[in-house]
Amino acid sequence: MSAPEPIHLRPTAELAERVLLPGDPGRALALAQTLIAKPLMFNHHRGLWGYTGPANHDGQPLTIQSTGMGGPSAAIVLCELAALGAQRAIRVGSCGALDPGLELGELVIAREAVCADGASRALAGSSRVSADGALTESLIAACPRARAGTVLSVDLFYDAAGRHRALRGEDAECEGGEAEIAIEMEAATVFALGASLGVRVACVLAVTDTFTAGEARGRLDDHGLLEAAERMGAAAVAALAA
Repeated sequence: MSAPEPIHLRPTAELAERVLLPGDPGRALALAQTLIAKPLMFNHHRGLWGYTGPANHDGQPLTIQSTGMGGPSAAIVLCELAALGAQRAIRVGSCGALDPGLELGELVIAREAVCADGASRALAGSSRVSADGALTESLIAACPRARAGTVLSVDLFYDAAGRHRALRGEDAECEGGEAEIAIEMEAATVFALGASLGVRVACVLAVTDTFTAGEARGRLDDHGLLEAAERMGAAAVAALAA
């Protein structure tokens, strides 16, 4: 698959070959202020804020580009970043816990994602898709306390965990894989698209939502989310620098 000429991203600064992919534009700004020395605006078009500059970690160029919510938006952004020269990318996002052992603020590294959303199924043509192995191992080494496993990628934010909780593990039994530990919206798409475009993609997530047996939702507060985002960002940059 070849990447199209950019339409939705309108760069105002040079793209780095390594990129962090938060969904939230506000999180992109917060990460840029923490991880980049003198960040420059990379993109502002369509509200998809992006920033670029030398990483505080190693002084090498780093771009942080928001993807928006869901697989279709993430696919557009990654396609256009690939056309501009991106070679490695790490999604730094949020997830809901499916494994009851996960706690709010805990980090999850996605080794693979179950394709329960339309975009990733259209791209992958299969029920599961894997992250880039080498980049994922670097991410695990940079964040050894994170939980590594399989995530479930879906289209719906509300009620998605409840709809899929009853199915959790059935796909794993059919495919010979492991049960999903967390639920989110973009990992399967960026894994599948990265593989087709020759862009190495990995993913680290912060648990922002938990669910009780009665499906009552626990939500990480803004302070906790910012702190988790900073931990994710630091680990992702370290993995990209390895």
